This record gives sequence, structure tokens and C-alpha cells, in this order.
Amino acid sequence: MSRSDRDDLIFKALADSRRRAILDLLKDAPRTTGELCEHFEKTLDRCTVMQHLKVLEKAELVLSHKEGRTRWNHLNAAPIQDIHARWISGYATHAVKLLSKLKRDLEED
Repeated sequence: MSRSDRDDLIFKALADSRRRAILDLLKDAPRTTGELCEHFEKTLDRCTVMQHLKVLEKAELVLSHKEGRTRWNHLNAAPIQDIHARWISGYATHAVKLLSKLKRDLEED
């Protein structure tokens, strides 16, 4: 898979607020699929949660393994860090430089 295809999968996965909510839940500790389904039981059915997990797994943002009948889901932050390094930090550095220059220019006047 090309880097561009991988980036597209990550951006697609992060584009949905429900998938970001799943990642937020996994930030502190791994959770079972059942726990994730319980968290969303008022807004999403189990099938929909599973579909979101599949998208997150395809983007390698969630890693899962089974222990008996229990499926554990773990956050994998490495793809997010890669996206930050490749896309966000470069733009942020440029923006900070522009803001610093603007501040200096305003202070000189």
C-alpha cells in the first residue's frame, strides 16, 4: 500500500466524530468491544460500532486481539503521529513563523 493510500485511510477514519470518540475512549486503556458497544448503546447499535472499529483497524489506528470470546481493542497512536509529522507540524511551524513576524512588525510600529 502506498503512503498516500495509507494517509487516505487514516484521514477517512479520523473524519467521523464517532470514530474519534472511540479513539478517545481507547486513549486511557484498552477496552473490549462489548464495553465500547455499551458506551454507545443509546446512539449506535452493535453492528454500527463494529463497522466503525473495522474502519479504524483498516487504518491501523486500532489494534485488536481475542482472549477467548472477548475482543480487546487498543489504540495505536503511531499513524496519528505520522500524520502530524508529515502534515500538521510543517504547517504549524510556518504559521508560528508568520505570527511571530506579524508580532515583530506590529511592535516596531
